[in-house]
Amino acid sequence: MVPRLASLVSSLHRSAMTSDTYRPRRSVLYVPASNDKALAKIASLACDTVIIDLEDGVALADKVSARHKLTGILAARPARRCEMVVRINPLGSEWGIDDLLTVAKAEPDGILLPKIGTPRDILDAGDLLDDNFAPDIVKLWAMIETPKALLNVGAIAELGRDQASRLACFVAGTNDLVKATGILATPDRRYLTPWLLQLVLAARAGGLDVIDGVANDFRDLDALARECAEAAAMGFDGKSLIHPAQIEPANRAFAPAPEALARARAIREAFSRPENAGKSVIALDGRMVERLHLAEAEKLLAKAAIIGA
Repeated sequence: MVPRLASLVSSLHRSAMTSDTYRPRRSVLYVPASNDKALAKIASLACDTVIIDLEDGVALADKVSARHKLTGILAARPARRCEMVVRINPLGSEWGIDDLLTVAKAEPDGILLPKIGTPRDILDAGDLLDDNFAPDIVKLWAMIETPKALLNVGAIAELGRDQASRLACFVAGTNDLVKATGILATPDRRYLTPWLLQLVLAARAGGLDVIDGVANDFRDLDALARECAEAAAMGFDGKSLIHPAQIEPANRAFAPAPEALARARAIREAFSRPENAGKSVIALDGRMVERLHLAEAEKLLAKAAIIGA
């Protein structure tokens, strides 16, 4: 299998993923809940997911008023149905519990929990949602942005195997990890990369999606494109973004490459030939191809069909 195809299909190894359940999360854009101008543009954006932010993107004085706007924001979901997630304030803060309960009533696609440290943080949030009759379609996302969360990421990810936990996705909080650990933030992210790979590994073990952290200089689209390409090669499903200009490079980087699609079609066609019926291994263009490669190819083609690649 060509390296590019291998890196792309690795990001599709989620439990029970089919063309009906796969949801692209190539571009995940933060939009502050207090920024009316940015909120008004959501319907025109081509991102896969919007995160309405109540935490870092909202000033302390605006926390409560931003929360009160959420019902209207989510009720006015764009006709082009992008995924709508809300990042609340930490549950241990003075705003966290009220954020969670208010957001749950508005029934977003997901609620992003910041500053988690252990599986108990996910379970406590899930219990609050259950106790307040939030529908099962409201999923939980988790920011992995503290040393404690990173040390416990395997145990946290295991909750993804239990649908009752609601856990669906990890988001790398790279800026917070840099701040909390004191590592040097280099352009090539050399000191972050081992932790990012650990995060991908845990997410795959738990059947979760995983989103890379933000690129802070939204004007440097070349640097963004490099980070996206590296993140796709590491197995991330998408990139979290802070500006609409970053959407197109992220969508392009996390979409199947034309050569990968051509290879996938060739594998599917080869196995469909009568002479290969029932065979577990065949030769294609001088390479051994197994039925596991066929399954990977079919997933990649399903992804391409959904995102229109």
